[in-house]
Amino acid sequence: MKPHAIVPHDQWIEARKQLLTKEKEFSRLRDEISRQRRELAWEKVEKDYVFDGPDGKETLSDLFDGRGQVLIYHFMFDPEWGEGCKSCSLLADHYDRSIIHLAHRDVTMVTVSRAALHKLEAFKKRMGWSFKWVSSLESDFNWDYQASFTPEEQERKEMYYNYRLGPFPSSEGPGISAFCKNEEGDIFHTYSAYARGLDILIGAYNLLDLVPKGRDEADLPYGMEWVRHHDRYDDQSFVDPYVQLLPAKGNAG
Repeated sequence: MKPHAIVPHDQWIEARKQLLTKEKEFSRLRDEISRQRRELAWEKVEKDYVFDGPDGKETLSDLFDGRGQVLIYHFMFDPEWGEGCKSCSLLADHYDRSIIHLAHRDVTMVTVSRAALHKLEAFKKRMGWSFKWVSSLESDFNWDYQASFTPEEQERKEMYYNYRLGPFPSSEGPGISAFCKNEEGDIFHTYSAYARGLDILIGAYNLLDLVPKGRDEADLPYGMEWVRHHDRYDDQSFVDPYVQLLPAKGNAG
């Protein structure tokens, strides 16, 4: 931890109030960005996406579960992997308990991955989560919403992620997408966010930002290298698969 100035209480209060002014500016800017996000134009969903879920085959419309809005978290889980992404698991630890509250604001939240349903259910049981998780293995959903990349795209290092073409260190990418359904049953894609746009979902980061050392990631191979599945923090034999895949200071998801 770097040295800090030590000052009398009155000077500390003055410095804190100066920072508070900037924090209030940030809050007002965040409110304005949220307003503009709500006013974005929508695009109509024309494809009939079908997922494998705990109740069998389910369409995108089914995922709304009677509500007018649905949030879908794109969880990194390649069909060939034995477990889900550790960084996406950190996010899932946060939103799992929020879903009951979202339901009372006309929002259903569902998690989608390309791995087969039996893998999703086994990993979900291991992690102790309760959210609904469906497989998009047999649909174009992941490809259409920037959450998966073909071997050819990876070889060319031309993956379309976060609204631009470029290399990405995995066959899967994290993200979140919002959809709305009108009274006629038409579905609209209203918003998607990726990469650092997912920071807002990570309460642990928000808490770390309050303490002197902050996220303390500057000297790590990549930003989320320290993250583990919550049942593996004491596992000394854990080998991080992303260290060999990611460029320095990259982001696992």
